[in-house]
This record gives sequence, structure tokens and C-alpha cells, in this order.
Amino acid sequence: MYFNEICRVLVLTIGWIIFLSSYIPVHFLLKGHDKLRKKVEVSIIYLLKFLLFLRVIYMYIREQNCENLVFLYFNVLKSPEVVLANCAQCIPYFLIYSQRCLVELICMFFVASWTGVVKYHGPRPSIRPKQVFVSNHTSMIDFIILEQMTAFAVIMQKHPGWVGLLQSTILESVGCIWFNRAEAKDREIVAKKLRDHVQEADNNPLLIFPEGTCVNNHYTVMFKKGAFELDSTVCPIAIKYNKIFVDAFWNSRKQSFTKHLLQLMTSWAVVCDVWYLEPQNLRPGETPIEFAERVRDIISVRAGLKKVPWDGYLKYSRPSPKHRERKQQSFAESVLRCLEEK
Repeated sequence: MYFNEICRVLVLTIGWIIFLSSYIPVHFLLKGHDKLRKKVEVSIIYLLKFLLFLRVIYMYIREQNCENLVFLYFNVLKSPEVVLANCAQCIPYFLIYSQRCLVELICMFFVASWTGVVKYHGPRPSIRPKQVFVSNHTSMIDFIILEQMTAFAVIMQKHPGWVGLLQSTILESVGCIWFNRAEAKDREIVAKKLRDHVQEADNNPLLIFPEGTCVNNHYTVMFKKGAFELDSTVCPIAIKYNKIFVDAFWNSRKQSFTKHLLQLMTSWAVVCDVWYLEPQNLRPGETPIEFAERVRDIISVRAGLKKVPWDGYLKYSRPSPKHRERKQQSFAESVLRCLEEK
């Protein structure tokens, strides 16, 4: 048993070493270091020019073609601005693509550290404008399981500690959007960010958990309508965990995310199914609330979850002492009446 746990820790450690050794240079070049990036670009240009020069010499020796030699020299080797402009456009895209791949890679190592057995059904999500992915929510590992296949940009509550550090550094690079439930003004800011994000074709696909909280994977609670007001195609994702080895539900009121991860790493395996379902659009005359309920029906049926008319935020609210006393008094009176009747 201890051998298995040590192996999982080693897998995750190796994953972090590989990830950070590649990610830090890429992130460093992309974020606010234009002079250094420019030097890298110029170095690549001179390398290309040198290779082209060797190509010219090779052509001249092989074919003795002076016309080609003159053309290449004056149109390629003597115009570095053109090559530099082309490479300057390509290098940032290459770095962004590298970030996406590296985030997917570290998520794969996380899943491997739990001995994750994940079966994906349906076509893999593609990057297109004006589409948003929505999923039922059991734990923060939902994001990791989905992220290892596609570099989603997720909307998530801002967390403290090491999770918050990852949010502000690594996950920030894939376009994730953060909010704070305590700040009412955050809703308008986040809504604008969501609308702007789905309009850009080059952005990572947007992933939203419309329940707004973790649910125990037996039920689906009411979906918030924000994801369904973006005038975009909604792509449902259903996640169902098998509790044969471990319960993947994260109760954030009783357990920190660190302890939750340790529980998963010390279990035999995390087993789950993920279904990428048919994209849905708002029907004529349909309200966003009705649209949200229709998508919730689709996810609930596919994952075998029971729909309940509850607001997921109820677990964050506490009843006032007066309300609690009234309920206790009412219950006590009903018990007394039953005893008197007997």
C-alpha cells in the first residue's frame, strides 16, 4: 500500500518537474519581456538566414543556376524585415499553443497520481467562436479531468493558498476567469468577460459549471442562467463517478482541497465516465431559464442523476437565530399535539 502511494507521489513530482521546466521559460517569454522575446526572435531569424544561405550555396554547387542564386540572395537574405515580421507573428502563437499543451500535460499527471480511469464518450471539443461548455459539478477535479483532454478556460471562484497561486499563474495563461462570491459588483464584471471571451475565435473554449457549487453526484441542482444568456451554442458535458474505490465528491465545508487530493491519491483509483453531448441552441420563444432547465435535463438523463429544485448556494447561507427558533417551536408544538392525541 505504501509502495503505491510513493509511486503516485513520484509520478506527480516528475510531472511538476517536467511541467515547470518547460512552462516557466514559455510564460517568461510571453509575459512582459518584449526585449528578451525580440532577441529570441532575431536569433531565430539569423539562424534561418544562415540555413537559407547554405541552401543557396547547395543550389549553386548542384545546379550552377546563377539566376536562382541572385533571386534568393536579394529577395530572401537581403530582406530580413519580411522574415522577421512573419516569425514575429508565428512565435507568440507557438508559445500560446505550448502553454495549452503544458496545462493539459500537468492535468494528465494529476489524473495519473490518482490512478484515474476515465472513459470519454463523444467527439473531442473543438475551438470555435460563440460556444460555451457546461457540466455538472462534483469536485474541483472535474476541471482537471476535462482539462487533460482540452485546454478549457474555466470560470471559477478565487481560492486562497496554493490553489490561488496556481489560478493566478498557470491557469491565468489559458484565459480562466475568477470571481469572488462576496463581491456583488463581480457579477457584472464577470458577465462582460464571459461575453468578450466567447466572441474571440482564438480563445480557449469556455467551461462553466452552472450549478455554482459541488454536488454529491447523485443529484443536479438548479443551473444559474448566466451561461445561457451569452447568445452562444451550449455544449453539455455529463460527468459520472463510480464510487467503487473512492467518493470523488468534495465537501468544501468539511474538507480542504489538499486533504481531498490526498484522499484521492491514497485510494485505489478514481473511476469516471465523461460524455460530450449534442450542442444545444436557444429555441424561438424559449427563455434562458427554460434553456438552462432543458440542458440540465439532458445532462441528468445521460449521467443518471436526479433533478432537484434546489439552489446550490443554499449551503453557503445560514438561517437567522429567530427563524431557527420559530421552526424549533413549530416542531415542538407538533410533537406535543401528537403525544396528547395518544
